[in-house]
Amino acid sequence: MPPLHLSLLLLRPLRRRFWRPTSHSIHSSSPSHLDLTHPTFTIWGSNTGIGKTLVSAGLAASFLLSPSSSSFLYLKPLQTGFPVDSDSRFVFRKVSDLFRRHHISSSSSSSPSFSLLASNHVIKSSPAASREVLGAAPEGSCFYEAAKLGAGEQKDEEVKEFKLVCKTLYAWNEPISPHLAAEKEEFMVDDTSLREALGKFLGSSSGEGDGWKGVSVWRVIETAGGVASPGPSGTLQCDLYRPFRLPAVLVGDGRLGGISSTISAYESLKLRGYDVAAVILEDHGLSNETALISYLKNRVPVLVLPRIPEDPLNNLMDWFDESGTAFSSLQNVMLSFHSERIHRLRSMQGKAKDILWWPFTQHDLVPEHVVTVIDSRCGENFSIHKATNGQGMISPQFDACASWWTQGPDSTLQAELAKDMGYSAARYGHVMFPENVYEPALHCAELLLEGVGKGWASRTFYSDNGSTSIEIALKMAFRKFSLDHRILVDCDKGILSERSVQLKVLALNGSYHGDTLGAMEAQAPSSYTTFVQQPWYSGRGIFLDSPTTFICNEIWNLSLPDSLQPYQLKPEDMRFSSLDEVFSLSRDSSDVAASYSAYISEQLSQYSALGCSTYVGALIIEPVVQGASGMRMIDPLFQRILVKECRNRRIPVIFDEVFTGFWRLGRESAAELLGCLPDVACYAKLMSGGIIPLAVTLTTEAVFEAFKGDSKLMALLHGHSYTAHAMGCTAAAKSIQWFRDPSTNHNLDSEGKKLKELWDVKLVHQISSLSNVQRVVALGTLFAVELKAEGSDVGYASLYASSLIQQLREDGVYMRPLGNVIYLMCGPCTSSDFCTQQLYKVYQRICDFNAGTVREIQSHENASESQTVVGS
Repeated sequence: MPPLHLSLLLLRPLRRRFWRPTSHSIHSSSPSHLDLTHPTFTIWGSNTGIGKTLVSAGLAASFLLSPSSSSFLYLKPLQTGFPVDSDSRFVFRKVSDLFRRHHISSSSSSSPSFSLLASNHVIKSSPAASREVLGAAPEGSCFYEAAKLGAGEQKDEEVKEFKLVCKTLYAWNEPISPHLAAEKEEFMVDDTSLREALGKFLGSSSGEGDGWKGVSVWRVIETAGGVASPGPSGTLQCDLYRPFRLPAVLVGDGRLGGISSTISAYESLKLRGYDVAAVILEDHGLSNETALISYLKNRVPVLVLPRIPEDPLNNLMDWFDESGTAFSSLQNVMLSFHSERIHRLRSMQGKAKDILWWPFTQHDLVPEHVVTVIDSRCGENFSIHKATNGQGMISPQFDACASWWTQGPDSTLQAELAKDMGYSAARYGHVMFPENVYEPALHCAELLLEGVGKGWASRTFYSDNGSTSIEIALKMAFRKFSLDHRILVDCDKGILSERSVQLKVLALNGSYHGDTLGAMEAQAPSSYTTFVQQPWYSGRGIFLDSPTTFICNEIWNLSLPDSLQPYQLKPEDMRFSSLDEVFSLSRDSSDVAASYSAYISEQLSQYSALGCSTYVGALIIEPVVQGASGMRMIDPLFQRILVKECRNRRIPVIFDEVFTGFWRLGRESAAELLGCLPDVACYAKLMSGGIIPLAVTLTTEAVFEAFKGDSKLMALLHGHSYTAHAMGCTAAAKSIQWFRDPSTNHNLDSEGKKLKELWDVKLVHQISSLSNVQRVVALGTLFAVELKAEGSDVGYASLYASSLIQQLREDGVYMRPLGNVIYLMCGPCTSSDFCTQQLYKVYQRICDFNAGTVREIQSHENASESQTVVGS
């Protein structure tokens, strides 16, 4: 083997003349795309000063010196103490030295020649850090150094080329925490900018500027300080980098007290949803690894490095040689972890089709490649696995259906909920609720009665989901009705037979109150209640047609069902200048209100004549918006009149706010929009932040009193094994407070009573004016579009929007349609800018969808004309 040739470009101790500013800038990119072709890990530390950079350098050397590897990318997002301290410079120089030493020692062998191209690049630095290097430099100056090490060039010589690229994204001069340095040196970096800068190196195009497009690259990101050390904005780094959810290598602490700090760091990562591939720590002679292995129960490999020499003049070459076995083992662990992750992600679609039974899904209509593999969630976004020609991509996808209307937390609240629920589980586990009380259940009830129940409710009954909360509400309302109308007394006296009494509900066509048998009886006939779906269904109610409101051609419109057509309304009553006019209480004295009242009274009168032992025992409505029937916005005036008519007849009123409650429609309770109150109301979904099932049924004291008596048989005999479970109540209490606090929910208006407008009004109006759009509803966190369709393309079973849905999913918007109705649903804390971005994607795709439909129609017409010509 020829003598090793060494070519240096600025590979010397740091001096101003060897560092030069460059024009390189960090371009904006999506912060969460991850190309799985390149194994990528984050190096975390259980503390500061425990050897993270030594581990990074050792890994880089181990990878580059192994036969199967060729390129290694080291990223240091945050560096303080620069230029005296530079971890990327250390890795660059130390690995170069190790590479040179290794290949000099093996120069006598017959192995092929090697070449290493190494570089170190500091992309942006504070003015203070720049001045330390160059004496005077503009803010954001960049610095670069490079080296080429390898065999002398001979035409017939086989040379294998390796590449090491080291980058520091942001650097500050003061050797203090990044959040302090950023403030002191007036060089602030917000979380979004930092994530975008890092994301540039993680996507499928990463490395193209470094000349390794198409090359497999190992990537390591080394954090600053400990797991919970703050970033420049003050956000803890374990939260700052959470959108990427890169697998972790945790550098533990082998010193006295290191067992505790290592376990704390590990738990902090796991609590935020990180996967820890390995723990590695320096041997200080205290056998900390034994305790860690015992605690981790072999779930995570624990590796040990030899003691690091304390002599600052030691070049560590011998230490790295001695550590070779440990780094080689770590490399194998990481490779195995990465391979197993890829294998699991790639196999999940097929396995899901084989063993899962999805709700509301016709499996034969879902090809295997259409199954969405969700790797994780962070705030409003899924991270999904997309199969590609390589190992696939992890890409963000906005959860536009809010996972069946449950979601609301941003990434910060998600982390807070995880912590609080962990505390609650550790403190309580699960405890029995009847005749008992514990803080989460009591605190949650207090918040509910001070919030959505304020001014009317006095009692909280817990259950496990929305459907069962409805059944509980029906039992409550029927008891109250039976007591108020002396039905119970007459039964006791033998005047009435219990079995002859029939209690029914007054409800609306298009209603939906859940899938359990009792809840289905309280809703109108629909796709969900057919014989093939629910053979026991009889529909125990009077189901009224209702008027709806929506935007079309930029105007809020009122649409009347056929049953209300005889009540002739003026054209000016059918249009509104604004949404505020739709909800205005001044409409209560209008001709429209009189027409509604007459219609409702007529329907109730007709039913009353049917028989003396059959009663309307409760009114149940979804206030303002019917979700499952296609996001239909019912005229609030109609529902208000409906409540009034039932009040006049002493019929208890139930509000099903399982979907509409907790800011979903822009107010904490949809009852605030209606301007009237219920006797009983049901809440679930968003109440617990969408992180765990929990439901409540709130009632007035009068309803509660209807269940009092001397016998237990008069009590409400309904409950669940996990009633008022501590984790659910804890999550609900946190979410309720978070959403109504202006310091955590910046979407609240100045009075804290409603959400600001989240959907860009001009864009909403543009969509409402498209020729293929039937109607639009934009209210609170909801934006819905009904596409114009005919025949079988209309309704819940329609596949009309399928191609549009798939296109939007490719755009990073995960939608699940309601037939020919598509919708976006954000959280109460989601920024209006983010909503506008998603809304614009929908606008573009609907425009394209319209153009495609027009072309298809024209094609059919042309084909018909051709056939006519041929036939004639």
